[in-house]
Amino acid sequence: MQETPMPKKHTLPKKVEHQQIDADRLLKLTTYASVATAIILIVAKVFAWGASGSLSVLASLIDSIMDAAASIINLVAVRYALIPADEDHKFGHGKAEALAGLGQAMFITGSAIFLLFHSIDRILHPREIEQVSVAVAIMVFSIAATAILLMLQRYTVKRTQSIAIKADSLHYAADLFTNVGIVVALMLAHFGWPGIDPIFAILIAFYVLYSAWSIVVESVNDLLDKELSECVQQAIVKIVMSHKEVKGVHDLRTRQSGRNKIVQFHIEVGRDLPLWQAHNVAEEIERDLLAEFPEVDVIIHQDPYPAQAVQAL
Repeated sequence: MQETPMPKKHTLPKKVEHQQIDADRLLKLTTYASVATAIILIVAKVFAWGASGSLSVLASLIDSIMDAAASIINLVAVRYALIPADEDHKFGHGKAEALAGLGQAMFITGSAIFLLFHSIDRILHPREIEQVSVAVAIMVFSIAATAILLMLQRYTVKRTQSIAIKADSLHYAADLFTNVGIVVALMLAHFGWPGIDPIFAILIAFYVLYSAWSIVVESVNDLLDKELSECVQQAIVKIVMSHKEVKGVHDLRTRQSGRNKIVQFHIEVGRDLPLWQAHNVAEEIERDLLAEFPEVDVIIHQDPYPAQAVQAL
């Protein structure tokens, strides 16, 4: 009697396992770097504001204080999101990143409103900016430090798709552009255009509000389980249909949980295909999806072909 082959034991490919470990380390490194950078910038900008009295520098200082608070929230949230799935959270803790994004948006919105009030007050009660050269030097240092952090954050987002890091990156990107603008505003004020300082601060405040709204939208979409993008769904179907045993795929459902992609679908296989072979097909599909999307969590159901009431994708 011929022995029926046993299904293959499911294990993560070594390459994928190493990628996940590296991604976890990269996330932790980036959150620590964000907090450290924010603290350094706060100290530098306190000195610059004290020396110059510039409202634009004050705007940047307030933003850096909010950055520090948001980055600390981010650090805690990312570390919590990296906790493996347990009995109470079988899909993991990735939603903590979306909650961190909402928390950051609240801090950013508060700083923008505070800045608007101070800018209006400065327009009504103008004052001369002092020691412009000192303020400019410190702002140039801030630009360099922010640019270095931003490069690290962009690399991390590309590797991990972390919403929390992406949210952090968005307002640091805003900082980079606003700091450049502040240098311009300081120079104009030095050459006889002091009124540009509060006006530029108001523009910064509106830009910060726009950034906060972008973070809110993405975080809410994650919390409400919005489907993955159309191009990602098409890539998933293409990988599934590349297996010759698969005759069709339907009921594709996707969502994002932190940096993890949750994917569920039905595959159609030949009616005469033994269960153990159908199981192996599903295992191979899962491995291929993991190779393309290292943080994917896949649930596959096998249907006999042709499936009844096939749902069009």
